[in-house]
Amino acid sequence: MFREPDLQRPKGAYHFKSSLDGAERVSFFNRSSRFPLLLLATVDKDELLAPWRAAAISRMLYVLALVMLIAVIGGVLVRQLQRGQRMAVALAEKEAHFRLLAEGSSDMVTRIGLDERLRYVSPSSVRIVGWRPDQLIGTPALAGINPEDLPEVQAIVDAMKRGEKEEARLTYRNSHRQNGEIWLESTMQVTRKDNGRIDGVVAISRDVTEHKKLETRLETLAIEDSLTGLANRRRFDERLKEEWARAYRDRSSLALLMIDVDHFKAYNDEYGHPAGDACLRRIAKIIAAETQRAGDLAARYGGEEFAVLLPNIDAASCAGVGERIRSAIHEAGLVHRTNLAAGCVTASIGGATCRPVLERTAGVASLVEAADRALYAAKDAGRDRLVMSGEVASVMLKASGQ
Repeated sequence: MFREPDLQRPKGAYHFKSSLDGAERVSFFNRSSRFPLLLLATVDKDELLAPWRAAAISRMLYVLALVMLIAVIGGVLVRQLQRGQRMAVALAEKEAHFRLLAEGSSDMVTRIGLDERLRYVSPSSVRIVGWRPDQLIGTPALAGINPEDLPEVQAIVDAMKRGEKEEARLTYRNSHRQNGEIWLESTMQVTRKDNGRIDGVVAISRDVTEHKKLETRLETLAIEDSLTGLANRRRFDERLKEEWARAYRDRSSLALLMIDVDHFKAYNDEYGHPAGDACLRRIAKIIAAETQRAGDLAARYGGEEFAVLLPNIDAASCAGVGERIRSAIHEAGLVHRTNLAAGCVTASIGGATCRPVLERTAGVASLVEAADRALYAAKDAGRDRLVMSGEVASVMLKASGQ
């Protein structure tokens, strides 16, 4: 073994296979320079390489685990990317479909963000509110709403943003670029992301101004006399009940004047129905002019008969209003040749006052009956005069000559 060329060096390592047991070993040798000695240390090759092999295997396992982790993360990212791409495609398709429907609609379609600014406005905005979409996008969605209607609309939008309402329909006044103010009817629907979180509101709005005008007109016709413009009998009956209840609650007074045009049938026969209608309209204006307080109500009770409801007024003040009406009708000088006593159109008036809280067994009919009795007393006493309910007995005695 010592004759091997590799062992002729002063020192080194030598790899060999033992002839005794066939095991591979590694020898480390060092020759002495002063003495004829050779230091030799031999170790089993497997024992020598065992720590290195263990460290190599550990590093390989670590690298393998790292590669597998990277592969898993990569797979997840790829799936997320693919899912995101699919969602983007689906969202683009939904957005395109939404815009196709919105831009083909005659109603104005808007999308409102959680910051309450307009994110999308359909082209119909030009016709509905007079503004182009590009002029509205990014502006506050509720900016044009009438201040009186704004609190209700704001409350609904807030509730939808909190998820308390999914949809709502409301009518409100909104400014128009050229036409001042219009009525809009809006149907609102909450919109959500794929994870279910609310991301805004879609509103579909239409101009209902003409509908509101018709509705208001119909409401007016239901309570207004078409000939004179005063309240009609239906409205009078409603207000009489309301004012009676209010006066009872407030322990205040309530007064009523019943007004009847003298010899009106003869006037119609003499001058014709068109002239009779004109006469009633003139008298209605006179009555309306004398009932200017917020709670006063002038009504056409029926035919040539009118009624004036005067809340919170005493008998003397009621008589003052009645006398001014009677005098103004007389002084209007509407010629009435068949009214021989005056030669012009006149009216008889009966008045009554009461405190509902003291009329425990009576109702609204008692006030009408008292004023009606006073009216007939005025007629029996010669017409063209005012009689209050408290004067009926004495007037009737005078009329009968007693």
